Amino acid sequence: MTRPLKIQKLSRSFDTGLTVLHDIDLTIPQGQFVALLGHSGSGKSTLLRILAGLDDGYVANQMAVPENVGVAFQESRLFPWLKVWRNVILNLKVDDGRKTATAALAEVGLESKADAWPLTLSGGQAQRVSLARALASEPELLLLDEPFGALDALTRRSMHSLVLKLWEHHKPSVLLVTHDVDEAALLADRVLVLDNGRIAVDIPIDLPRPRRSSDVRIEQIKSELLRHLGVDQEAGSPA
Repeated sequence: MTRPLKIQKLSRSFDTGLTVLHDIDLTIPQGQFVALLGHSGSGKSTLLRILAGLDDGYVANQMAVPENVGVAFQESRLFPWLKVWRNVILNLKVDDGRKTATAALAEVGLESKADAWPLTLSGGQAQRVSLARALASEPELLLLDEPFGALDALTRRSMHSLVLKLWEHHKPSVLLVTHDVDEAALLADRVLVLDNGRIAVDIPIDLPRPRRSSDVRIEQIKSELLRHLGVDQEAGSPA
């Protein structure tokens, strides 16, 4: 049975004495799309790495994470010496790896690139392969660490549509770490703001998709998020 992500009183400190996360409480029901905002150094990526099982130096009263977790980072992290299809099934134990990889690549529109080398791909194509790899194991929880940050505006918009399509099809829980308020408001069911290692804001967004940046309610949500982030919207800088 699929279980929700649930953590209570999670903290993370480093040997330098710096505490990055302070008593984090977070529940993400199965199938919910959550975006996590915060300034650089606020602890967003640290939290994601803990949930991905890449950092075990935390303490927590409760830590319940689905067993099957997929992760995609800002860098595609493809191995250049492996063809695309082999990158997709990396670390997967499947009977027919080629078939599994081809099906995953077809979902992101890159079936024809199965035998290509990663260095021949564009940035957007490499991120699509990274998404295919993250979803190939049918994860219950999908962690996205600023996966669109290095892409141009048009490619980023295309990736937004693709991620929503894949999420609606596979229905994993999603935690998207981003710096982009617009991205968070357009994609997520719920937006969190991490400030000084604590979840300071938790805003539900009960609006139908697809959404437009120019919609009045989306503009109101973005303004609220920017205010909580300490951004002077007229000056475009921290207040």
